[in-house]
Amino acid sequence: MDKVTQERIGSLHPLVRNEVTQIISEIDKELTGRAKVRITQALRTFEEQNNLYAQGRTKKGLKVTNAKGGQSIHNYGFAVDIALIIDGKTASWNMNTDWDDDGLADWMECVAIFKKYGWNWGGDWKSFKDGSHFEKEFLKTPTGKLKINNWRELIQIKQDQAGYIIF
Repeated sequence: MDKVTQERIGSLHPLVRNEVTQIISEIDKELTGRAKVRITQALRTFEEQNNLYAQGRTKKGLKVTNAKGGQSIHNYGFAVDIALIIDGKTASWNMNTDWDDDGLADWMECVAIFKKYGWNWGGDWKSFKDGSHFEKEFLKTPTGKLKINNWRELIQIKQDQAGYIIF
């Protein structure tokens, strides 16, 4: 696991940090060729989210999100975006290449591991597909399971001093 990925995991909500570390470690073991996984986005501030939302609307560029600040699971530390780093230097979002020649596309190996841990993949969305995005829907809490369906539920929950929501 590279330093960038470790730093981004550190920004995630404390409830998912260990699990994401485990997921990335498992992916690293599976991808034995030229590709390694990197987290490209994790926790995102409301301001960062608003800047992304402005792309393709009030700023130049393609639309990359339909979520304003507070409306993305990234804003609460329960989502990551990934890329594959090829030969330690080139980022790739190619979902079809089998860099380790094991008969499976490396990207889809990542997807399978995230799904095994209960993470939803943006590539499965019916509209505005986001193949690099993964988000945690179910969280184990001391009182059982809490299902987080969307940002509307998260925005109403109290936050600690660091800004993370408290369950």
